[in-house]
Amino acid sequence: MSYFRLSNVMRGVCAAAILLLSACAETGQGERQPVAFSTLSGWGPDEAGRALPVFLTECRHLGRLPAETTLGTESGPGARVGDWLPACRAAAVLPVDDNAAAQRFYETWFQPVLMSPSALFTGYYEPEIRGALSRGGVYQTPVYRVPDDLTRARATDGRMVSGHWQGGQFVPYWSRAQIDAGALAGRNLEMLWVADPADLFFLQIQGSGRVRLPSGQIVRLCFGGKNGQPYVPLGRVLVQKGEMSEDDVSMQSIRAWLAAHPEQARAVMEENPNYVFFNALDDVPVSQGAPGAMGVPLEPGRSAAVDRGVIPLGTPVWVETSLPAPSNQTWRRLVYAQDIGTDIKGAARADLFLGWGDEAEQTAGAMRQSGRLVALLPRPVVTRP
Repeated sequence: MSYFRLSNVMRGVCAAAILLLSACAETGQGERQPVAFSTLSGWGPDEAGRALPVFLTECRHLGRLPAETTLGTESGPGARVGDWLPACRAAAVLPVDDNAAAQRFYETWFQPVLMSPSALFTGYYEPEIRGALSRGGVYQTPVYRVPDDLTRARATDGRMVSGHWQGGQFVPYWSRAQIDAGALAGRNLEMLWVADPADLFFLQIQGSGRVRLPSGQIVRLCFGGKNGQPYVPLGRVLVQKGEMSEDDVSMQSIRAWLAAHPEQARAVMEENPNYVFFNALDDVPVSQGAPGAMGVPLEPGRSAAVDRGVIPLGTPVWVETSLPAPSNQTWRRLVYAQDIGTDIKGAARADLFLGWGDEAEQTAGAMRQSGRLVALLPRPVVTRP
């Protein structure tokens, strides 16, 4: 999870932590030039109609926020909630199930801006893992709630950072290795116990997930906070150790390596000192994704994590890419910038939310595709065609 700049957008939100596994995490800033809707390959009334309900859900959330609330960027179209409200009011009165009207709406109220012709798209999902409410048997790895001494402070460069106070100084919280060694033991912070430490590690990478108890009950967890330590991608660690090549890095290959090297797995995972704490997610149906950074439930195939420093939260984003093998399916659709991620940097990066279940896990784990990324920014009311 990227550091929050303004908490009024995020307060009380269970936001996902999207952390790229690969050795190379950043891309350039992109092109950023206005383009016509006619240049969007695959754009048309059917896609506009399918995407409109997600925008209406966003609008209901935005309508509850002060108009001056910032959505990530300092200035420019879409930087504040008020920039979106005229389009929201227009969308609210569109005829139901009229795809042609939906297409006219987008083309009237938004200006496509090419952010990058060669963006990098990765994927994330909600994992489901085995766990129990009490320690015993194979369930020996604790899932911790947010410690009461974990807090946030403003750094000298203006960022809000996580940590705790020690000896009158604000420092990062205990590292992953320290927590694994028992730094939080005896404080009654355990929410659950899981069967596999690697399951917890990847749950922390995804930022939210589902824990299936022996009874079959599902307990949903979402991001509660982080320790303030730097995030070190495990793929990068394994590449540097010569255990795999950069081209071989995926969630599946990393999990396979950890399973094949149990005597080294803990030490390798601890080379990433970053640690995520969780909250229980009790008020969202299992049929919906966990809320992202914007505060609305993530929609499989329609939500994405972006760098909100260059693309405001809530922005419709046109994606032209493909799914990884064995599908290789062309993927051209309108998604919405509803989440953020530590390693999602620049205008040429997006992380696509693919849902939950085995298929979502397999696709997200292998997703590292290039493609075209176009942001649909709100036109000023006076310049609408």
